[in-house]
Order: sequence, then structure tokens, then C-alpha cells
Amino acid sequence: MRAEVAAALKRRGLMLATAESCTGGWISEAVTMVPGSSDWFERGFVTYTYISKREMLGVKEATLEKHGAVSEEVVREMAEGTLARSHAQVAVAVSGVAGPSGGTPEKPVGFVCFAWCTKGAGLRSETKRFPGDREAVRRLSV
Repeated sequence: MRAEVAAALKRRGLMLATAESCTGGWISEAVTMVPGSSDWFERGFVTYTYISKREMLGVKEATLEKHGAVSEEVVREMAEGTLARSHAQVAVAVSGVAGPSGGTPEKPVGFVCFAWCTKGAGLRSETKRFPGDREAVRRLSV
């Protein structure tokens, strides 16, 4: 899958940037395992806290307060902020509850939100629920 993404980005002359919370840079690590990734991977932001999401990606404080860091609203702003603060044309963002603590009835452990966008094109998001412990949730998110 990584090689397919790499080839598609390279063929189109596009650069990817990531914004990660619960994965802690693991997506960036995974994509840079592909030889030649400097041709299509521009940078990664690891924004684990509210303040880093605000400062590094421009996520609005009101969005964080209203929806919490683990929400489609926040990952959408993370993805948009990634494009605005990088030279990439494609962005992916992730935030979730990896566990073992931090889950709530509304957002249990394994609740992970994703967003992706391309400059000049649409912004999409979705939420998944992954089973398992902290490592499993993080691995499945990547």
C-alpha cells in the first residue's frame, strides 16, 4: 500500500505532509520506510497536545473546546493546517484514543478520527473504531 501511495504521489508530482496525534509520528515513519520518499514526503507534524495543535497547525481553540481533540472537526482543521503550514499538496491527519485510559462512552479506546485533503480539492474525514490494546490501536491507525 505504501508503495502504491508513493508511486501515485510521485507520478502526479505531489508532496505529502502528515499531522499526527495518537500515532506519534508512526505514519511519517511508515511512509519514509519507502526508498526515495524524499521525492514525495514533505514533512510531518506530531501534535499531541491542544497547544501544539493550535500553535503548529492553527486548530481553533473553540473547536478543541467544543469537540475535543479526538473529533472529525479537529482532524479536519489539522489537515487544513498541515497544507497551510507546509509545501505539500496532500495532507493526512489523525487523532484518537489509543488507551489504555482516556476513553469515554462517546469516544471509547480505539476511537480514531482521520482527515485527508488535497490543495484545491475537497476535504474528507471519517472515524473508525479499532479493537485491541494501545499498540494495536496505533498500528491499525497507521
